[in-house]
Amino acid sequence: MNEPQAEAQPKTRIRKQQEWEQGREDRRKRRREKRIDRRDRRRATADQDASDKRQKPLPASSTLEPLAIIIDCDFESYMTDKERVSLASQVTRSYSDNRKARRRAHLWVAGWRGKIRDRFRDVLGDQQRHWKGVGFVDGDYLACADEARRRLTDQQPADGIQGPLAEPTTAEDTAWTKDEVDPFPLPEPEPALDPAHGDVVYLTSESPYTLRRLEPNTIYVVGGLVDRNREKGLCYRRARERGIRTARLPITDFMRMQSRRVLATNHVIEILLSWLDCGDWGDAFLAVIPKRKGGCLIRDDEEGEPDAEAEASLIQGEEPLPRTSVRDEEPTDEACLPD
Repeated sequence: MNEPQAEAQPKTRIRKQQEWEQGREDRRKRRREKRIDRRDRRRATADQDASDKRQKPLPASSTLEPLAIIIDCDFESYMTDKERVSLASQVTRSYSDNRKARRRAHLWVAGWRGKIRDRFRDVLGDQQRHWKGVGFVDGDYLACADEARRRLTDQQPADGIQGPLAEPTTAEDTAWTKDEVDPFPLPEPEPALDPAHGDVVYLTSESPYTLRRLEPNTIYVVGGLVDRNREKGLCYRRARERGIRTARLPITDFMRMQSRRVLATNHVIEILLSWLDCGDWGDAFLAVIPKRKGGCLIRDDEEGEPDAEAEASLIQGEEPLPRTSVRDEEPTDEACLPD
């Protein structure tokens, strides 16, 4: 480096320092203006949010329908600790779905004892004590059905039955005939239906009967069993040995599935609540099983034919979608039909 360059460097630094000092006030002014601008934008955003909240319409009022759903949690001995944790999550989700539904059911939990009750008490802070519109019975699902029946009798709608439940039934709707081979036949003679519990229907995909519609003043039982398909036919046999009607959701009548996946307890209940709202099984299934997950309505399918493989699996005792006795993992949106 020559001497002229060496002499120029200190002069350059001094000049830049002087320019920096001269611009200090301008920089302070610009920072102050930016702060004021940010504050004004925040205030404008807050005012808009407050206005939106004031203008946001109130949620539509919900209706309590004359229909009960029981989650049968009396399967503790068949599940691992992890599966019991999953069931507790599904019970919580079921309560939330029913609480937010436009048309709510009387929700009950049977078999409320043992480790599932301990989990809610010791881990979940007894949150169920603050739940509204749900009953807990430590007895089995028939003892719970007795409680549910009394509640239905005492709380009939003041304005009468409304919505899909009020629509007239056809002979096909009320017919109670087998449309499939019984995959788990009981020893002969098979127990007769119990007339004292003629209003109880245990939902299980092993049933040879198809559920055509939901009926008022009826109690539907969903098996709270998370066992990853180890105990096939357990819920079906449990119901038939007590003389209780069984039925399966009509999914193969309405949907073509690309894969077999099971439904968690809360998914089954979500489907029932959706039917209570719209009265259409196809729409109810799509609300829970989106097309992107592999399901499409048969009425939207050009061939319009039921899934023969899924139908056959019902007869053979294999489990297509859905299972109403739950055999799934944590109740997430991807739980039943992963990509």
